[in-house]
Amino acid sequence: MTNESGDIKRKLDNMLDSAFTEAEKKAQGINASLAAGETGTVIAVGRGISSVKGLFGVKSDELISFPGGIYGIAFNLEPDYVSVVMLSKSESVSAGMEVKRTGKTVSVPAGNSLIGRIIDPLGKPLDDGPDISAEKWYPIERPSPVIMDRAPVSVPLQTGILAIDALIPIGRGQRELILGDRQTGKTAVAVDTIINQRGKNVICVYCSIGQQNSAAAKVIAALKEYGAMDYTFVVAAGGDDSPGMNFIAPYAATSMAEFFTEQGKDVLIVYDDLSKHARSYRELSLLQRRPPAREAFPGDIFYIHSRLLERAAHLTDNKGGGSLTALPVVETEAQNIAAYIPTNLVSITDGQIYLSPKLFQQSVLPAVDVGKSVSRVGGAAQLLAFRKESGDLKLAYSQFEELEIFERFSTKLDAETKKTLARGHRIREVLKQKQSKPVPVTGQIALLAAVNSGLFDGIDESKVSAGADEIRYKVENKLGSIAEKIQSGAQFTDEGRDAVLKEAKSLIAGAQEEKDAPG
Repeated sequence: MTNESGDIKRKLDNMLDSAFTEAEKKAQGINASLAAGETGTVIAVGRGISSVKGLFGVKSDELISFPGGIYGIAFNLEPDYVSVVMLSKSESVSAGMEVKRTGKTVSVPAGNSLIGRIIDPLGKPLDDGPDISAEKWYPIERPSPVIMDRAPVSVPLQTGILAIDALIPIGRGQRELILGDRQTGKTAVAVDTIINQRGKNVICVYCSIGQQNSAAAKVIAALKEYGAMDYTFVVAAGGDDSPGMNFIAPYAATSMAEFFTEQGKDVLIVYDDLSKHARSYRELSLLQRRPPAREAFPGDIFYIHSRLLERAAHLTDNKGGGSLTALPVVETEAQNIAAYIPTNLVSITDGQIYLSPKLFQQSVLPAVDVGKSVSRVGGAAQLLAFRKESGDLKLAYSQFEELEIFERFSTKLDAETKKTLARGHRIREVLKQKQSKPVPVTGQIALLAAVNSGLFDGIDESKVSAGADEIRYKVENKLGSIAEKIQSGAQFTDEGRDAVLKEAKSLIAGAQEEKDAPG
């Protein structure tokens, strides 16, 4: 029995040795590490806001993870709790839930795969397409370019809208505000500008903030119809999304756009609109009991827009030479451009395009009020051919607007005043333009030259639009080398102007004959 017991003992020892050896081999391939984490507990839930206790090391704007793949941003850091802005609907969040710190801020995917896509502010597809293939991840809050990295705004961004390109020029890298009452064509101006960038090597971003889904769908349909989605992507936060998603939308869209700017490309971004963005921020602030100021907006409402719009710039060649042009849209109420948010944005931007309800009701479309609109970049971002013709036009139109009020009183007017009024009415007819029909540069120059030289003065006012339409879309193909020189930014010579006027005169005559023909 002793020998048998010894054999059994030796077998057991061998088995244990082999088991320990096998376990040791497996353990060598395991890299175990410890990671510190901090968790907290939800103590209250409101509309778009949660209060969390226990996150003593949390930082401002840090991303907080909730159960079920829901995230929020730490906004208010109170002594006993943290107010978290939810980035999705919070119906599934309840008191007592455990939450975790991530140690990260909100980041979005950036890359060429964005082109042609419709996504939400977190980069998730809304068009039933595949997930975005991110080349880089950018935080939504990024510092704006410093002064030494900025170059002067000198290259025009053509909108295709005569009233803007001629009288309120926009340059690449500029911030130009579009403001006006509801339903005056603000979005139409922005969308027409995007459509006009076709073939001009400009990447476009349309950021929809708090819009009704039907309104956003209408814009997307227009962009698809005119082939603009080939160089555009849409970032959409709908009116039924959380206030947090609406708040981060413009910052996220700007970070995505900056990927292309840093590659040396020209980018155009439209924020539609910042009135709803400000209201979303006001809602979040009041829910967190931040002190309200004028019109119940929080005291830092100016800062949230200035830090956004300052990211628009034309970069120096050392930084790639790219540009980010911003077209923020803001809605006024009862033509009150002195309201809090509009005046804030006017002071931040480099000019504004004001759309007048009065002109809209008179069917003067686009309803651009030239007197209240301005571009602080001015002729520095305008082709030389425009500079020569637009100065005279703006002066004549301004004189007409001052005298127009006397015309209504049927007072006795002298011959010079009647001539000024007649010229002004024809200028207004020429500035009218159909939606989604951008005018080529040469067509615009031809129209300006024709008006300034008086070609329309002897034509009945009702027939001006027909002649103007002929010039808009047909003159470019008939001028050849002159059109190329105009578009290249070369000086507009007298010989070139004479050739343009000759072609314009023949087109006007042809349009008149066609309109006067019987049947």
